[in-house]
Amino acid sequence: MPPQCRPSPLPSHRRIVGTGTRVSRLGMPILAATLLACAPEAPGAESGLTATADAPQVRPGIEVILSDSLHLVADRRVGLVTNHTGIDAQGVSSIDRLHGHPEVELVALFSPEHGIRGTAEAGELVDHTVDEATGLPVHSLYGETRKPTPEMLQGVEVLLFDIQDIGTRYYTYIYTMGLAMEAAGEAGIPLVVLDRPNPVAGNLVQGNVLDPAFASFVGLYPIPKRHGMTPAELARLYRDAFGVEVELHIAPLEGWSRDMLFPDTGLPWLPPSPNMPDLESALHYPGTCLFEGTNLSVGRGTPRAFQQVGAPWIDGEELARRMTARELPGVVFEAVRFTPRNPGDGKFDDEEVGGVRLRVTDPERYDPARTGVALVVEARDLSGERWGWRSSHFDRLAGTDALRLGIEAGMDEAELTRSWEEELESFLPLRAAALLY
Repeated sequence: MPPQCRPSPLPSHRRIVGTGTRVSRLGMPILAATLLACAPEAPGAESGLTATADAPQVRPGIEVILSDSLHLVADRRVGLVTNHTGIDAQGVSSIDRLHGHPEVELVALFSPEHGIRGTAEAGELVDHTVDEATGLPVHSLYGETRKPTPEMLQGVEVLLFDIQDIGTRYYTYIYTMGLAMEAAGEAGIPLVVLDRPNPVAGNLVQGNVLDPAFASFVGLYPIPKRHGMTPAELARLYRDAFGVEVELHIAPLEGWSRDMLFPDTGLPWLPPSPNMPDLESALHYPGTCLFEGTNLSVGRGTPRAFQQVGAPWIDGEELARRMTARELPGVVFEAVRFTPRNPGDGKFDDEEVGGVRLRVTDPERYDPARTGVALVVEARDLSGERWGWRSSHFDRLAGTDALRLGIEAGMDEAELTRSWEEELESFLPLRAAALLY
């Protein structure tokens, strides 16, 4: 990963420089109003994540709670579930904002997968530690436990959650939130979500809904692959639709609208995890992440994780030709060769592989969930006997074993995804009731 994609290793939290269903707020399908094409590639800004001068300034929940809802935390012992993405619009850490506030007593920090600084690889366990800048204990929620224990919450009078999500079911931060909600409810303390934007917009809902029989920490609740919700909206869904009992409060976003991609918010971008460098990766993630459950690389150990897939035996030109022939909207495919360096998944370390790179050309029309299924079908066919499933993990990511079994039976993308619309129709009313914006 290039230097500009890495979170800061410094100990201080100080300022950082730096087709599914399209739905309205009421959950009804609406027509796409605009088309947004990717800007030409530029060094260090290939996915357009640098906010334009005229981008509106969205206010994240950390700013709203301190300016408008201080009563939720004033004169109370506060615990904060966060990581390096918990920052205000100027890049100042939420830890610093709360720790330095005269009316807030911040007493404990809680870190998710990837750790408080976001540098641990996927699946790497995180230890308890002490925050160097504040001296506060940092309780790991990705080690011995993924849910705050009563001992961790001892003396905490209100628990806050402030982490940037990616908008895809697989991303574990939203389940850290769900388990924190459970723990807060059991401890009899309120939980406040400091809301943040959905970086891939909040007006598209795509993919299948998870079968509860395949619930895991990469899919704890029956939601679609691309849910189109903010963390606070998901918290309301967990409480109202899935029965999580907690006194829930929201510090909402100000100035955010559902059609915004992250660059439209004017907020600083920090990679939420080591292999989520930019918006392009986040847009492809609902589809290409399925390859984590196969023996193909998803580009971990390169600057373009989740933007490209491949293996030493893959003919990239042929795979690109096949995918292009499908005429999938909003995306193009290019043959590539890439070499993973110290990939966290251990696939093809320092070995050149062939494959395809995906590029979004129209985010409004692109359906990464369907595209990912088509790509698995074609890559498996090209691989022949060299193809390998990591079956249990693939099924956890897919939220069902029907997808893998259907692919093995020779079904194509259209047949494999036929049930998705019906699943989404059942989910959309639950989602609509939880929306805030």
